[in-house]
Order: sequence, then C-alpha cells, then structure tokens
Amino acid sequence: MQVAQPVTFGHHMLAYVEMFERDRERLLDLRSRVNRSPLGAAALAGTTYPIDREMTASLLGFEAVCQNSLDAVSDRDFAIEFCAAASLIMMHISRLSEELVTWMSQRFGFIKLPDRFTTGSSIMPQKKNPDVPETARGKSGRVYGSLITMLTLMKGTPLAYNKDFQEDKEPVFDAIDTVKDTLRAFCDMMAGVEPQAETMHRAAQMGFPTATDLADYLVRHGVPFRTAHDIVGQTVRAASERDCGLEELPLDVLQSFSSVIEADVYDVLKLEGSVNARDHLGGTAPNQVRRQVARWEEIFASRATKH
Repeated sequence: MQVAQPVTFGHHMLAYVEMFERDRERLLDLRSRVNRSPLGAAALAGTTYPIDREMTASLLGFEAVCQNSLDAVSDRDFAIEFCAAASLIMMHISRLSEELVTWMSQRFGFIKLPDRFTTGSSIMPQKKNPDVPETARGKSGRVYGSLITMLTLMKGTPLAYNKDFQEDKEPVFDAIDTVKDTLRAFCDMMAGVEPQAETMHRAAQMGFPTATDLADYLVRHGVPFRTAHDIVGQTVRAASERDCGLEELPLDVLQSFSSVIEADVYDVLKLEGSVNARDHLGGTAPNQVRRQVARWEEIFASRATKH
C-alpha cells in the first residue's frame, strides 16, 4: 500500500496472465501422473489372471500403468497434487480478488465492476459490494482445506488400502467444482471491468513515484548511487515543503541539489517518462505491454485452433 514506482494497468494485469499460465502448465504436467492405470493391481498383490496391462491401459486412454501393485492401490499422490495445483489457482484468484475489492472502493475508485457481480446492502442503499471477488477470496480457504484434508488423511496410513481412503473423494470433487465455478464467474466478471484511467493517473502522481527515476538519472550522469540517493531525499523533502510533485519543482531548485541536472530531467520525472523508460522484455513500457498482449493473443488463438 506504499507508493513505489508507476506501472501501467495493462502491465499489472499481465502479471496475472503469467500466474494463470503457470497454473495451466502445472495441470498439464500433473496429468501424466494422474492418468496411469491401476487395473491389474487387484486388492494389493496383483492378479493371477493372464492380463496385458499395457494393452488395457491403452484401450482405456491411460498414458501409462502403475508399476507396483501396492503403490497402485494405496497411492493418492495424484489427488494431493491436484489439490495443490487447485490451491495455487485459488491463491492467484484470491490475490486478484483482494486488489479488485480495494480498487473499486470509494477511497481508490480505480475500477468499476458490472452491477450483476455486485450487491447492495440490506440497510445501506448507497453501497455496491463486490460480491464475486469477496466470495472468490473466501473460496480459496475451502480449496486449501481440501489439500490439508488429503495430506492429513494420508500421513499415517500404512500400505496398502485403508478404509480412511473413503474420505478422499469429497475433498477432490469439491476442489474441482469450486475452482471451475470460480473461474467461470471470474471470466465473466473480468470482461466487464472498467478501468478509471483519470483516477488512476491522478493517484499515480501522489507520493513521488518517480523518485527512483531521478536517482537513475543522476547515476547515468556519473553520480554514485549512494550520493544520488541522498540527493533524491533532499529533493523529495523540498517538494513536500512546497506541496508539489518532483516534476513541478523549478529547474533552479533541482539544480541546487546537483550540478549535473539539466532541463531533460523533466522527461524522467513525469509518469509517462518513467514507464516509457522501462522499455525491455518484461518491462512496463506501453509498447512492451502491447507486444505482450499480442503475444498472448497469438498463443490463445493457437490453442483455440488446436481444440
């Protein structure tokens, strides 16, 4: 909640794209460990009937067979791993939910949510409560509970099958339903989020967000960073006393703190100059953000074609 450095809204949203992509990769990766056939393990020791386990696994659509009959009967790693992946998905959703709740509050006003994803108060008609983000944030605990349930269920069970395992279905199925329902609601809601650009821009100007840019400017002009850090501190103090932003300080005032400062310093003290300067892969510069958006659009289009 402290002022740091300015980034664009698009760059912020792309951070979540990266998180959800890792979630997708985890689900694809764990599939190979989930999709193994236990058929033929029987009760625990295998079967006396002449079966071809590889053939039956192939016919049933499994990617491989479980190699040990005891493990095939008693393993629940696949369920635990899924619940872990599901918990990470919900953690990412919960983080985004927290930001949406904060951003739509009157103290921020950075976004507007569609009315159908909010409700009023039973006694306060002026309120517009972010029901979907708040509910999703709460649902994360439910999925975490499924993971802890599975870990606790398995921690003291000897080989092979134990009646305890009857308790393994509900947490897994509940985690699946919760994640699917939450993602479905979020996909609908996020498409209707309305960023309030002017409000964001106004807020981004508070708290001297380009102080680091001034330090970088000084360093590029040969000032040691430790010295530059002190100079920026003095500059911020001067701006605070004048109740203005760094970019509003007169040039002669800025030059009183360092002789290397020239008129081009205002290019880095403005918000636009700050974000434009981060013009590299993964940076917040608008053209980099556009490149990332184009990249993801291409990736999504390619996946849609395959399916």
